Amino acid sequence: MTPAIFGLSGLQLTADERAFFRDCDPAGYILFGRNVESRDQLCALTDELRAIQGRDRLFICIDQEGGRVARMKPPQWLAFPPGEVFDRLYDLAPASAIEAARSNAQALGMDLAEVGITVDCHPSLDVRQPGAHDVIGDRALGSEPMRVAALGKAILQGLIRAGVAGCIKHMPGHGRAMADSHKALPVVDASEEELEIDLAPFRALADTPVGMTAHIRYRAWDDENAGTLSPFVVGEIIRKRIGFDGLLLTDDLDMEALTGTVPERAARALAAGCDIALNCWAKMDDMVGIASALPAMGEVAARRLDRALNATEGGQNGTDQATLLAKRDALLALVGQPA
Repeated sequence: MTPAIFGLSGLQLTADERAFFRDCDPAGYILFGRNVESRDQLCALTDELRAIQGRDRLFICIDQEGGRVARMKPPQWLAFPPGEVFDRLYDLAPASAIEAARSNAQALGMDLAEVGITVDCHPSLDVRQPGAHDVIGDRALGSEPMRVAALGKAILQGLIRAGVAGCIKHMPGHGRAMADSHKALPVVDASEEELEIDLAPFRALADTPVGMTAHIRYRAWDDENAGTLSPFVVGEIIRKRIGFDGLLLTDDLDMEALTGTVPERAARALAAGCDIALNCWAKMDDMVGIASALPAMGEVAARRLDRALNATEGGQNGTDQATLLAKRDALLALVGQPA
């Protein structure tokens, strides 16, 4: 198995994609708006991916947070609110905010499970900092670490109830970034003591089966490399200080925060200690290069992948989506929050 997650170019697989995926056997796939049209189309696409790999339990992920980060959109699918909504409710009613976040995530997860998606790249556990770039912004669950952890845990619980694994991101923290890592490499000058604030939510939820790195240079830890490519950040900060032993994905390797060819980035990320290279944009030359540059998945990463997929098998089907949304909306209405 190739330790990579690849994107797809369109609504259906091309002949070249079908042959390449069958040959290289990637760990999984990531879907975007370009891959999403209708329930029937999306079910057919995820069914074909499973058939190609010969695995019913397959890592198929998507970025479906709610708010501005949503690949499955109305009118085919429901709109869900951003994290900031639950942060505001938490100001006045913490228990209500936690329950609203859990119900919302379960309802969202039901949309994903219905079409064969097994992993949501959500929640963001980045602690919001004043004056930082808005790339996180209203996606954040708050500016107080334990609030972020409490709401993040509720989201993970809701997703699991729907049979979908969550992925905590962006380790070891994106909340201080003064640039958008899609466009440039953010550099964080905070001290080790200040960065403890950023680590706290990830440490609290370190037993989550899936996590994602941040393409950020943290001067206090490694003044030369982005976190994704830093053996110190991955090994000492994410694995040891945070205590995360789950499946560690890179953020998208196509992002302009990183330099070098995409296959070179993938090889450096795995050499730094990441388990999976995430390559989103379905450029065949890059995917072929990644498959050639990476070794076969090792036993430790394979166990982590298996543990992540185990988490998708416990979905509870006893509650319908309308009931969950009604509960969420009633809780948000307590303080006049829109859904």
